[in-house]
Amino acid sequence: VQLVESGGGSVQAGGSLRLSCAATTYTTNGHCMAWFRQTPGNGREAVAALDSDGIADYAGFVNHRFTISRDNAKNTLYLQMNSLKPEDTAMYYCAVGFFGGNLLSPTAWRYKGQGTQVTVS
Repeated sequence: VQLVESGGGSVQAGGSLRLSCAATTYTTNGHCMAWFRQTPGNGREAVAALDSDGIADYAGFVNHRFTISRDNAKNTLYLQMNSLKPEDTAMYYCAVGFFGGNLLSPTAWRYKGQGTQVTVS
């Protein structure tokens, strides 16, 4: 499984970014997928996840600012991030291969990509 994230960058507070995660040799349709982020100080934390039926779950800090979605025809997962804050600065990863249990648990996923850096100033 190869996951390639893109769309990160540097933005000012209040700005928006759309992250993409292209999955190769993996079918996104009907599978759980998630976004996580990691900073040197806070470790890895969940941002958002989709279950196999496409139902979304978000971490509390998202507070309606982010939207997770996927395009099964393109085998691609997205994270639309609006109203970005400096504390959203992190490396963002997508993940597939859900073991079960809590979708927002960082340890519940088998595969993750290399990440895309988001910097908000």
